Amino acid sequence: MVKGERFTNPLYNEREDAEETSLRPKCLEEFVGQDKLKENLRVFIQAAKKRGENLDHIFFSGPPGLGKTTLAAIIANELNVQFRATTAPAIEKPGDLAAILTQIGTNNVFFIDEIHRLKPIIEEILYSAMEDFEIDVVIGQGPGARSIKIPLAHFTLIGATTKAGLVSSPLYSRFGITARLDFYSINDIKKIINRSAKILNVEIEDTAASLIAKCSRGTPRVANRLLRRMRDFADVWGNGKIDIEIVKRGLDSLEIDEEGLDHLDREILRTVIEKYSGGPVGLGTLAISVGETVETLEDIYEPYLIKAGFIKRTQRGRMVTEKAYQHLGITLKGSMLSKSEKEQGYLF
Repeated sequence: MVKGERFTNPLYNEREDAEETSLRPKCLEEFVGQDKLKENLRVFIQAAKKRGENLDHIFFSGPPGLGKTTLAAIIANELNVQFRATTAPAIEKPGDLAAILTQIGTNNVFFIDEIHRLKPIIEEILYSAMEDFEIDVVIGQGPGARSIKIPLAHFTLIGATTKAGLVSSPLYSRFGITARLDFYSINDIKKIINRSAKILNVEIEDTAASLIAKCSRGTPRVANRLLRRMRDFADVWGNGKIDIEIVKRGLDSLEIDEEGLDHLDREILRTVIEKYSGGPVGLGTLAISVGETVETLEDIYEPYLIKAGFIKRTQRGRMVTEKAYQHLGITLKGSMLSKSEKEQGYLF
């Protein structure tokens, strides 16, 4: 078995504890949000089952924590097939991929997370596997080497990435179903929190659930993490019930404000304002200034800061918006911007 790869039923993930796994929905009916995508998936799944065929290959993109892996497992569960999952960096050699594909099983689901990180030589093997359900294997060495084609069982490949732009065009074009998961509404996040609270057997006030939802960055993973932390605070500071006062005190302890920004979010905004006059500033320079990696800023922090309207991406770098100044209580100095920048509306 390839390092980092697992062959399981759709509801089990050995990298997470049992509690985290228990919060994951197991079918489309339980999955909250992404309504249009769910509606389409129901049709595609029913059609594949009706014809007795494998579901077409699926490509999911979007920020982390929105449910790409969960949806992949749900799809396998809805199809009543096995779920095999790995991450792209774990597939180091062509032989690793060949070993998986030759044992995949008819109509089963093969999930590759971080698919943008596949090595080119691995991608080339996937092309024929996805289109023709066969792979070329070279036997022997030197002048006597020969290539033979090995047929594969028809399967469904589900690829997921936070960086769709880094996926090569030849690979992307081979996916028959493509979808981008976006941040969730506060109402949907609140539904997820209430569902998770029932599973965790913890009582939560409606106002407390609303506040957690508001501070969850539109991300189910963040919402569930905050819920578990509030449960901890409620057990120690109260009687086990999560009320509005527990949540307010807990968020303050975690340094999370009413917009869902944590200490590093605010440090990013403050750095752009105080060190770079509001921007523009390159992502690499900003990462060095706040002591984080470019990948962490680009994948974890920037998507929400842009979505929430605190940062804008421009051709010359990142710039903060007027909302960022207001949120941090910093006076906006118009002199910081050139006339051309004002006219382009970077801050307004």
